[in-house]
Amino acid sequence: MQYLFSKQASQATLVLRGDEHRYLFKVRRHREGEVIALRNLEDDTIYFYKISTLNKKEALLSLERFEKLEVKAKKNLHLAWCVIEPKSVEKVLPTLNEMGVEQITFIYCSRSQKSFKLDFKRLEKILLNSSQQCGRSSLMKLEFAHSLETFLEQYPQTVMINFSETFLEKNATIDTVLIGCEGGFTLEEMALFSKEKIVGLDTPLILKSESAVCAVATKLLI
Repeated sequence: MQYLFSKQASQATLVLRGDEHRYLFKVRRHREGEVIALRNLEDDTIYFYKISTLNKKEALLSLERFEKLEVKAKKNLHLAWCVIEPKSVEKVLPTLNEMGVEQITFIYCSRSQKSFKLDFKRLEKILLNSSQQCGRSSLMKLEFAHSLETFLEQYPQTVMINFSETFLEKNATIDTVLIGCEGGFTLEEMALFSKEKIVGLDTPLILKSESAVCAVATKLLI
């Protein structure tokens, strides 16, 4: 763990109880007198607290020092992802977070199953746990768009990943990428994009949506 998330990080003193206390002192085995790192994921600052007192229910922490330390990918990547089964999203979300994806907007595309409902609070908890492990200093942004048309009005520069003779190049200067769900895109959805804004992946294999998302993020960020 690179740090512990706490909304109160930055205060001169703070008290840890409940899950935070249990994780640090029963799982991580920290002891009184040690110094631990905390972030609030709002100001790119990492705060170092000394464990002043510790008992079975709570711990009192005192701020020792702090420093500005931004930890993020070298470029911003916004993924527009047609809604798939929530369990599949939850499975790969930590990987995308570790790669440094800046934002994901989920969209109900034509072939998305409308019965799939994403629990953003649950996804945020997954991101918090992942960020504490990988060290990123800001939380990935999550949004929702009701249709592809409305999304493109806001992000007209979006590039679609689909079958194409033009392949996605490694480290290409692309900010926003659309990934389809199982079954891909309809002709009507493809018609929303000009030919030069549709690119493919250089593989003869058919990828699942979550595999394609990871492949795109890897190519563009790492």
